[in-house]
Amino acid sequence: MDRAFLNVMILSWGFMLVFTAFQTMGNIEKSVLNSIAEDNKNNTDLHADAFVSLAIIYAVFATCNWFAPSYISVTGPRVAIVTGACCYVLFIATFFWPHKILLYIMSGVVGIGAALIWTGHGQYLTENSDNETMSRNAGIFWAIFQTSQFAGNLFVFFIFTSPTIEDNQRTIVFSVLTGLAVIGTVVLLLLRKTPQKLSLGEAEGVSNADKELRLPEPRREKPLVAAWRAFMDAIRLFFTPNMLLLSLTFIYTGLELTFYSGVYSSSIGFMKVLGEDRKRLVGLSGIFIGVGEVAGGAIFGILASKISGRCGGSPVVITGLLVHLFAFASIFLNLPDSASFKDTDDTGVIKTSPILAMAGSLALGFGDACYNTQVYSLLGVLFANESAPAFALFKFCQSVAAAISFSYSTKAGLHVQLAVLLVAIFFGTAAFCYVEYKAKKSKDEIPQEIDPTLVDATSGED
Repeated sequence: MDRAFLNVMILSWGFMLVFTAFQTMGNIEKSVLNSIAEDNKNNTDLHADAFVSLAIIYAVFATCNWFAPSYISVTGPRVAIVTGACCYVLFIATFFWPHKILLYIMSGVVGIGAALIWTGHGQYLTENSDNETMSRNAGIFWAIFQTSQFAGNLFVFFIFTSPTIEDNQRTIVFSVLTGLAVIGTVVLLLLRKTPQKLSLGEAEGVSNADKELRLPEPRREKPLVAAWRAFMDAIRLFFTPNMLLLSLTFIYTGLELTFYSGVYSSSIGFMKVLGEDRKRLVGLSGIFIGVGEVAGGAIFGILASKISGRCGGSPVVITGLLVHLFAFASIFLNLPDSASFKDTDDTGVIKTSPILAMAGSLALGFGDACYNTQVYSLLGVLFANESAPAFALFKFCQSVAAAISFSYSTKAGLHVQLAVLLVAIFFGTAAFCYVEYKAKKSKDEIPQEIDPTLVDATSGED
């Protein structure tokens, strides 16, 4: 195992542990905070809203993505990743003292950490990949990272054995999740420097003129100068045609992230028709989402070179489109519009089925892997020398969409949210396919460089 691939594996397992804690907390936050409010009806300071908390996280996340490249230009990606992981630990530990104001403040803190850890991750993954390994590494990272859906949600499935969540159950869950986040942070401390010099080649379809506009090799600059340069590079990059088009894809990933991570699983837990085990189904739904994520990441990680080499990532993204359309249709038929708010006696268009609910979870996870693995791969190749701002802008658009989605999730019913996703998925898919097609076409039009072995070395000509 070469050093670069070992770095990718350490990064993947560290993220898996940290996000086992955070994603599990995101899946159960609505149910947990509702149970805390029920136990403390007279103390309004403890009546926090999970959707408000998540909206704060993604709003701050979106804002800080503009400044994360500047921070990374000074500290490097490894420091940014570890700093972000520490913010996740603090957020999860906050649930031991579920005060509304404290929770909302720490939601802002974890939003800052999210910008640092994800932007740092994008640059570090790109630095440890080349044109041949970028798709593979993105797929492997996503598969390992999304196993985080298993352990935490399986734990929740066995802990939440009654319709109500007791205080001692909450304490056990918070303790285990905080411990996992701490272990993940320790693993990320083991990240090593990138081998010199391993970096992606020039982006596909980039002309010589465009190359001149790319970031030069890292230079020794004063910290403030480097930070300002990184900030301006991010602004410039955002207004390029490719990035503006890809922002439609990023926005869709943010909307569906909100849906599967904070809305759908909780909606299943609010369905009284599913009986006494409905709270356990929240954890089981997260497990099936994770199965889909891991399956998608593993398949596209193993087959990345064959798929990408022949026809690019568009077929994978179109597969994600079809799988998500199935998920939306099944959820619309299976769950009522009121399922996203609180415990309800309503039923779906058809008789609510836990099996169909889990099929929807599986499809949401698999489709999400289709989109994210290909976005990572395309950004890593198309913006090889500007990986930090490129991934920061990806997370900026994604988190803005997620913050807006969590905000309207407090008022909009489940079916309204599905309608928004239905519109967004077509625009996002079309934008991705067009940008990739345009990049491949530009690459094909660029004349190939002369093979130096064909030049007569004795001719005296350059």
